[in-house]
Amino acid sequence: MHIAPFDNANKPIVDIDDSTVPLNYFNIVKLTKGQSFEYQVPGYETCIAPATGSVDIEIEGVSFPAVGNRGEDVWDGEPEGVYVPVGAKVTMTCVSDETETFVAGARYDKVLDPFDVRAEDIDLVQYGSDDTKTHRKIKHILGQKQHDKVGRLLVSELFTVGAGGWSGFPSHKHDTDRLPIETRHDETYNFRFKPNHGSGVQMLQREDGKPGDAYHIVDGSTICLDNGYHPCCVLPGYEMYYFTILGGLSQRSLVQYFQPTHAYQIETIPGIKDMIAKFK
Repeated sequence: MHIAPFDNANKPIVDIDDSTVPLNYFNIVKLTKGQSFEYQVPGYETCIAPATGSVDIEIEGVSFPAVGNRGEDVWDGEPEGVYVPVGAKVTMTCVSDETETFVAGARYDKVLDPFDVRAEDIDLVQYGSDDTKTHRKIKHILGQKQHDKVGRLLVSELFTVGAGGWSGFPSHKHDTDRLPIETRHDETYNFRFKPNHGSGVQMLQREDGKPGDAYHIVDGSTICLDNGYHPCCVLPGYEMYYFTILGGLSQRSLVQYFQPTHAYQIETIPGIKDMIAKFK
């Protein structure tokens, strides 16, 4: 499902028990200096990750000051975030001139401890190549380093490196719990482009060998993925970013099932096996 950019007025773009991705939650909160925003999400653990600007965060009396260090866009600095336990009451206050802050969530049933993730705590993976048109960089905000502190939520930022190219290839899916070859993880993306008048395509193929769907994605597009193989690409001459939320049904670690007709290309893309291993 493609959700075109709109002014969500700080209300969830993907709310709890969404019909397409019931394991996910997603909100974008926009504030100016001194403004505050409160939320609670029963039954979902969440992660606050400023796309731009900086916020003070308070969670049930625990404070995390000045989270986020970016300027005008997601290419300006490194990501930071705060993990919020299931159902906790949160207040975020803008301490920069303005902020656009992502709130990512996954369904979970246990209450863990809050913690912050600063720039030095990010899991960084870079893989692919210009020759294979798959060169990209992944910055895990809630990644492998935080595995023992989080329930079912994985939160990452993905960047195309260079101008133009593919992400999510070889085509893969993760819509069925059938260990050890695949796990059920609902996935939600929010896209940005540089320059911001750039755009791309999100493919969704439900069945190997049969035609699927394609969505024209622009700056601010949200994509909700319930099932199927789902590579995406950006126009030549533009860079693409997407904020990624993964929520597991039965475990946190993601097991991707690669489309049989393309799986052999895992052996042709430099560093992709390291990328696969990091989604845990």
